[in-house]
Amino acid sequence: MLELLIAAAMLAQTTAAPAPALVSPEARALIASVQASIDQEQARQAALPLPKDDAERLVRLGRLDQIPRRVALSFDYSTLPQAERDAAMRAAFAPIEAQDKSNREALLALLPPEGWFLRSRYGDKAATSAFHIIQHADTAAQERFLPALEPLVRAGEFEGQNYGMMFDRVATSNGRQQRYGTQFRCDGGKWRPYPIEDEAGLEARRALLAFPDPYAEYKARMQSGPPCPQTRSPPPPGMKLD
Repeated sequence: MLELLIAAAMLAQTTAAPAPALVSPEARALIASVQASIDQEQARQAALPLPKDDAERLVRLGRLDQIPRRVALSFDYSTLPQAERDAAMRAAFAPIEAQDKSNREALLALLPPEGWFLRSRYGDKAATSAFHIIQHADTAAQERFLPALEPLVRAGEFEGQNYGMMFDRVATSNGRQQRYGTQFRCDGGKWRPYPIEDEAGLEARRALLAFPDPYAEYKARMQSGPPCPQTRSPPPPGMKLD
């Protein structure tokens, strides 16, 4: 789903300070709602029986990854005065960054000997949750797993589209062109793609990984929403579109 593709749109890599006084009451309410969504999901999970297996543990971690992002990304930051946007975005994503670290540590503790969570063993929901957690980690974590994932795509044990997104995330984080057209950045209030290598061969590469739609349709959907939150300075590396 599109909401899963934009899950990491504005995740700050640096620790964000609490919202300063200049942030409006509307932005403060949004910031508080992000932490509240984490607290509510943690309380919900605490009331459940213990997970029956690691697959269920991963699915629960996946909810803690996705739920606060949906809250944070539901707010149109472009409605804020320019001077407030950086502070509001960083403050809103600070609790998400803290939860990401906790999720990553929990995932690594569950890592099986073969090095990844196979779809045939853990199921699609758990495998997708694991992908989101690493996709929202730092570049070093993504680089650790990326080489092992390519053969799993060929074996049907890792979703090709997810591999393409992680490949592009690593490439753009390291200043290289992306290969599958999955990474966008805010430019002039619109989501625009990072440079793409050999754009003439893009559709063939996407087809090899079974992307569900042509790039032109994907790009059109990315750019069909409200203006993206242009900041006064280039965003940190983690504030990218998935």
